[in-house]
Amino acid sequence: MNAANTVFLIFSSVLVLFMTPGLAFFYGGLGSKKNVVNTMTSVYIMCGLAVLLWILVGYSLSFVGDAGGFFGSLNGFLLHGVKLTALTSTRIPTSLYLLFQMMFAVITPALFVGAVVGRMRFRFLLAFTALWSIFIYYPLVHMVWDNGFLAKLGVIDFAGGTVVHIDAGITALVLAYVLGKRESVKKGEEEKHYNLSWALIGTTILWIGWYGFNAGSALAADQIAVQAFLTTTVATAASMITWMFVEMIAKGKPSLSGICNGTLCGLVGITPATGYVTVAGSFWIGLISALASYFFVTKIKKRIGLDDALDAFGCHGVCGIVGSILTGVFATRTVNPSISLNGLFYGGGVHLFSLQIFATLFAVVFAGVISLIIVAVLKPFIKMRVDPAEEKIGLDMGEHGEDADFSISEIDLPLKRSEKSSANVPDSRIGDSPRLNESSSV
Repeated sequence: MNAANTVFLIFSSVLVLFMTPGLAFFYGGLGSKKNVVNTMTSVYIMCGLAVLLWILVGYSLSFVGDAGGFFGSLNGFLLHGVKLTALTSTRIPTSLYLLFQMMFAVITPALFVGAVVGRMRFRFLLAFTALWSIFIYYPLVHMVWDNGFLAKLGVIDFAGGTVVHIDAGITALVLAYVLGKRESVKKGEEEKHYNLSWALIGTTILWIGWYGFNAGSALAADQIAVQAFLTTTVATAASMITWMFVEMIAKGKPSLSGICNGTLCGLVGITPATGYVTVAGSFWIGLISALASYFFVTKIKKRIGLDDALDAFGCHGVCGIVGSILTGVFATRTVNPSISLNGLFYGGGVHLFSLQIFATLFAVVFAGVISLIIVAVLKPFIKMRVDPAEEKIGLDMGEHGEDADFSISEIDLPLKRSEKSSANVPDSRIGDSPRLNESSSV
């Protein structure tokens, strides 16, 4: 066992896990006040649901055996027969590789939650996520990252353009269309962000965690990991600043929510290319990702009648597609000799570029069609959308019976000085209020 690689990947796994609560803060802060609890719960619950699914069948369907190049097998059900102490090519235990990949399985379905907040029933989300993981995510992991047919063709995806962002983004697009628009959107009402401070905290957590996501995908503490760290940073900064300047030109002023979105676009766009491209390549990927996402969110989304509440497709879908294709443009063997072909701009011709386009289109169609089938199977058994009355009051109370904000009722507040004398209350502290004294005596 290589101690340096092992410690590095343990730390990377922790960072990737940390991204999921970061995403909860990001989505919760950008969403509406009445749906904060539901939004954050829908994201955070993946830390439990996806972990159990991965142990039961996920790892087996992804990395144990091969069935036609499309998925693994069930021979490793509940990790039966999996040699957890066996060492991988980078001399880390199989159990650690399993854990690292598990964290990807946790955050990926959480990404499409952003498209459906405020109108999807929580029970439907749980059932959909389980089937989606089994029939979309695990097969794509096998096809691209194990011994599947896309990998055999020569498709490259360093940390999850096709496997993570395209399938989650396309799923977000499908779910948003099937659910239909929120009532507030139909009426032309603008829902205010709940807490932009939360959104910034979530963005920061995601950026930090993304280093585990991207650099950790090198599976070793080596130069490729360092390159991934560097290109991730440059692409993210380029995307953030690009979004800010475009917004200043188009709207006259920058917004914090826009800067946060621009940051995320760079992180998404560079993900499939991060360990294959130069710093210059990462700059252009970040810039183009921001432009593509901004154009879609501000110009295209309304025209096609899409209510993607928190732009899950507008960011993850669009930038995942951009990043996956541009990997075929900017990848170079001078950065990573493990790839067999250079990209279009490095003398490799159109072969890798064509492969990346094919893989991108395949992932789009595969995720879109299977998502529609899963919805069609579940809808007769589980209601998908909440009732209009529940949507109006918010899913926090309707689905969970909780509010994000806690406020003390007036009766629990200290009595005014004039009221204290008549009520014979000796102290103005909240703890001496009649209600609290009554409660404490029970």
